[in-house]
Amino acid sequence: MSDTVQYAMQYVFDFGTQAQHTFEQFVPGANAVAMGLVTQLAERVGEPQLYLWGVPASGKTHMLQAACQRMGAQGLPAAYLSLAEALHPGVLDGLEQLALVALDDIQAVMGLEAWELALFDLINRLREQQVLLLLAAHVPPAMLAVRLPDLASRLSWGPVLRLETLDDAGKREVLRAHAAERGMELSDEVIHFMFAHLPRSLNSLLAGLEQLDRASMERQRRVTLPLAREVFISRIQPH
Repeated sequence: MSDTVQYAMQYVFDFGTQAQHTFEQFVPGANAVAMGLVTQLAERVGEPQLYLWGVPASGKTHMLQAACQRMGAQGLPAAYLSLAEALHPGVLDGLEQLALVALDDIQAVMGLEAWELALFDLINRLREQQVLLLLAAHVPPAMLAVRLPDLASRLSWGPVLRLETLDDAGKREVLRAHAAERGMELSDEVIHFMFAHLPRSLNSLLAGLEQLDRASMERQRRVTLPLAREVFISRIQPH
C-alpha cells in the first residue's frame, strides 16, 4: 500500500480485519430492497455505485460498514469514512487503490470548494479504476447544497435509495438480536417497559439495553422487569 493510502488510513476505518456492523445484524424492515442492492455491490455482482439517504438512525452507517466488512471478509481492502468527522479533503487521496470506498455524511462538506473538488476527483478516479463506491447523506442528491455542477451529476451516477426508519416491531427485533449477542434473555415485558419509559429512537433503546446489561453484570442478576425498573427509575420518577 502506498504512503498516500497509509496517510488516508489514519483517518478512515480500514475493514480488512476489523469486526464492525454486518449484514447479518441488520434488520431491514422496509429497507429490504436497498439492503439487497448494497449486499450485491459488496459481493461485486451489482451496481458499482449506490447513494443512500435517510434521516439519522435509518441504517445508513450500518449498511456502509456492513458492506466494508463483507469486502474485508473476501480479503479485499475497503474503507469507511464519515465526512462529518474528516479534518481535511486530503483524506480522499489514494483511496482508488482500494476495492470499496464508503463515504458517509457527505452533506457535511457540500458547499466547501476544496471538499467538492476533492470528492469530484475521487469519484472520477474510482470509476476509472473500477472501485466500488457507497455514498450516504441525510438528503437526496438534488437537495444537497452542491456548488460544483459536475459533482452533482456524479453523485447520481448510480441508483439513489431512500432508507426508512424501523417501526416498533423492527426495533423490538433489533433489541432481541443485540440482547442475544450479549447472552441476555430479554422478555417481552422488559421490552414493553423499555418502550413505555424510554425514548423510542433505536439509539436510545440500544443505550438502555447496554445499561441493563451493565447492571445485570454488576449486580449478578438476570435481566427482569424489577431490574429494569431499578435501572430506569430516575427516568420515570416525576420531577
